[in-house]
Amino acid sequence: MTSRTRALLPFTPYIVVSIVHVAARFADHPIEGPTKLLLMPALALAVIWASATIRPWPAGVIALLVASVLFSWLGDGAATFFPMFEDELPMMLLCFGLAHVGYLLLMWRARGVAVRRIPAWALVYVAAYLALIAILIPPTGALTVPVIAYGLLLVGTAAMASRCGPVVAWGGAWFLVSDAVLSLRIFLPDVMPGWTSGVVMLTYTLGQGLIAAGIIAALRRRAPREAASAAS
Repeated sequence: MTSRTRALLPFTPYIVVSIVHVAARFADHPIEGPTKLLLMPALALAVIWASATIRPWPAGVIALLVASVLFSWLGDGAATFFPMFEDELPMMLLCFGLAHVGYLLLMWRARGVAVRRIPAWALVYVAAYLALIAILIPPTGALTVPVIAYGLLLVGTAAMASRCGPVVAWGGAWFLVSDAVLSLRIFLPDVMPGWTSGVVMLTYTLGQGLIAAGIIAALRRRAPREAASAAS
């Protein structure tokens, strides 16, 4: 088994569930509901499994990464997990906002994850944020402030991801695309065709998976340096 195969193996359940779910979304099949709630548990399992052989085991980083994934899970299933609320959107924004706080901390503070300063091209994310907010503000109504705040966290994650390796950087970009399309579907449903539901989940599963896999790969690369430092 090659090193690349070993690295991908823990993510196999997540990849399989993602393919099934995204296909169901595009086909408007009822299995899309239950498979959506399997996505983030499968990714959390992948993170724990993939990190199990890293020595020294980065317990704090893994705990924060798993917490971010699980907050995303709560956001995915806001209607299921928070039935006491008439509208699940505020809880969805809160849960995903907390997930992005975790990702921001990981990309900012976790040793070995960031490899450079934020590049100049990341300014495109600022432009995308301003354009999206300009489009969304009229229809957001009472949720204008939460949407603006969540958008800042989302763009912050994409920008901070650009400091990391290409896998994490692509993950941040796809996550931004996913939520941009989702926000248009929520607040401007008349202009968004039905197939964009599948686009939301295709880009979302790519984004989440690439962020998690990229962070694990960075932790694995830093492990020999930390072990050598501890031994000296």
